[in-house]
Amino acid sequence: MANSLVIGLRILFAALGCVMVFTLTYTLSTDGLPFRKDLLTPWMAATLVDFYINVVPLAVWISYKESNWISATLWVILLACLGSITTCAYILLQFMKLSTQESQDPMYYVLLRHSNKYDMENKNKLSPVWIARVLFSALGLLMLGTLLYTLLTDGTPFRTELLTPWMTATLIDFYINVVALSVWVAYKESSWITAVLWIIFLICFGSITTCIYIVRQLLGLASQDPIYLVLLKGGSRKQM
Repeated sequence: MANSLVIGLRILFAALGCVMVFTLTYTLSTDGLPFRKDLLTPWMAATLVDFYINVVPLAVWISYKESNWISATLWVILLACLGSITTCAYILLQFMKLSTQESQDPMYYVLLRHSNKYDMENKNKLSPVWIARVLFSALGLLMLGTLLYTLLTDGTPFRTELLTPWMTATLIDFYINVVALSVWVAYKESSWITAVLWIIFLICFGSITTCIYIVRQLLGLASQDPIYLVLLKGGSRKQM
């Protein structure tokens, strides 16, 4: 079962990465570069805010996973520039690194740095848990404000003229990252019903749901807890 999960997720993220590479290449060849003022409509701007807020937790996770700041910085820059292509490449790489033994609990070993299995002490005076709560609360409010402002000033997003080639590419990019976050949510939730509900909210409300979910998980930690425990489901935390 565990090996099937590993193979399935490898195939999933390899396929999604290829989809995004094709989408990017096709859009560049048919619609030119995206760095044009006419493309930056209010809803495109709102979509980009939504996209990059969802990038933040992925970037934080990558920074935590990497053993040195140089590789972490390079990956985060690639994530900011290439979006879900980097997400898929990084996740695929993590699954490819799993040993046979680690494949028995793949999500645990993909999510965590190896050293943290043995090191749980939080030596920081300023609680990272509190910082993360404030950060993701602020990002969630930022996206909520952006959404409301854009709705009030530009109307509904469900208009044909908004669906330009680059908006389509951005939405594909966005939802591939949503898939990555959804895999984590599905792993975290003990019930498939709640997992499905959270994933539906992710699809409908994007980074607002991401921020709410992360803050909710952080509220389940004590302020002195190591922040990486937020990555794990309850049963895995107890094993540490």
